[in-house]
Amino acid sequence: MFMSNLDSETLANFKKEMLDQSFRDSVATINKEGNRNYIHPQKPKGKLYNLRSYFSYFYLVLFFTVPFIKIGGEPVFLINILERKFILFGKIFWPQDFFIFAIGLLTFLVFVILFTVAFGRIWCGWACPQTIFMEMVFRKIEFFIEGDVAQQKRLNAQPWNGEKILKKGGKTIVFFMISFLIANFFLGYIIGIDEVGKLVQEGIFVHFGTFSALVLFTLVFFFVYIWFREQACIIVCPYGRLQGVLLDKNSILVAYDYVRGEPRGKATEQGNGDCVNCHACIRVCPTGIDIRNGTQLECVNCTACIDACDEIMDHIGKPKGLIRYASENNIAKKEKTSYTWRLKLYTIVLTALLSFLAILLITRADVSARIIKTPGQTYQQLEGNKISNLYNIKLANKTRRIIHLELKLENVQGEIKLINKIDVPKESYFQTSFFVIFEKSQIHSRKTKINVGIYEEGKKIQTASATFLGPTI
Repeated sequence: MFMSNLDSETLANFKKEMLDQSFRDSVATINKEGNRNYIHPQKPKGKLYNLRSYFSYFYLVLFFTVPFIKIGGEPVFLINILERKFILFGKIFWPQDFFIFAIGLLTFLVFVILFTVAFGRIWCGWACPQTIFMEMVFRKIEFFIEGDVAQQKRLNAQPWNGEKILKKGGKTIVFFMISFLIANFFLGYIIGIDEVGKLVQEGIFVHFGTFSALVLFTLVFFFVYIWFREQACIIVCPYGRLQGVLLDKNSILVAYDYVRGEPRGKATEQGNGDCVNCHACIRVCPTGIDIRNGTQLECVNCTACIDACDEIMDHIGKPKGLIRYASENNIAKKEKTSYTWRLKLYTIVLTALLSFLAILLITRADVSARIIKTPGQTYQQLEGNKISNLYNIKLANKTRRIIHLELKLENVQGEIKLINKIDVPKESYFQTSFFVIFEKSQIHSRKTKINVGIYEEGKKIQTASATFLGPTI
């Protein structure tokens, strides 16, 4: 009678305070003795798990095919840290394009913030490579080889015999082989799949450095998926902690409806909420948490608990959605999700950054040039009452072809005399010197600004500026 007289928000807060908070003193992957506690989640099933599976299949096909796709002879995507060369959609980016990368990184950061504020950690459960490979590849193989959770626990507890050696050994070999396959493609995203192919064709000793990197990646992936597992999300990944400062009461995430579910108890007893305390949500959780305790950094929003709870609700004749995608205000105040001022501000900033980034990408030149006066040189007096200055030109060719360039004075009359032809090798830097020659009568001050046009096949691709020094008037 007392609780029925409370308003909905006060009632929601009262029920929220009833939730057990002792879980915050520990993590599920470490037991009371401080040792590793292995999580053995039940195999999930349901509508959302099926959707995640379909998305994962698409993701895996993309992951294993993108390294083979080329645009204009270049990989569609490459992050070659060793050679400081990055390729996006077939276009090469070099260290000179660091400004573009900085803007791109800032744009990505704002996108992560905006996405997290709106939808919580949904990236982790649906698109993160760690989750997809662990839950949709390695975990499924483990279920296939060792059986369900009860069979896995029984296999772990029994002494070493033929069955245990066969299953454990078989799983280890398969896990290592898949880790080796992933490492090959991961390396393909760094140095290119063609270079990985050369390792296979020409042998280990010819490409020992590449082979060493391949072995290292394989061991790291194998260690993560055979032993470290969900701890990569709980301990290593900073995203779970980041969401703690980004989420607000309007963020949509996997949440337990404590207003509807509390107090927990048998469905047949009057006064109880819809939660029958069956622990189905806990048994399927890959990080071993109880979603009913509220938002936790360990939750990767994988939705396994939603499917498990919906199945139980079907069995007991209750409406689905006791655990669902919802915001705190949606649960406590029954408010609909709204497009808040915070989201609007982030969207404006993100749109501006994306526009700026698009302009930078569109206007980016294939050749960058810098002209500086040769250090230690002043002007030289030539025959015919002429004055010359010596300059150095530094060029970077960002393309896969040799570029032939010409130089022309843009804003003054004069002559440019090249010491060498300007033939810039592909994907390389080039430096040479040249003279700028003026008639003495054209010089009206100690310093004259000159603009040098850089032309390729008669088309100007860039203008560089320098200062011409002359005698004091």
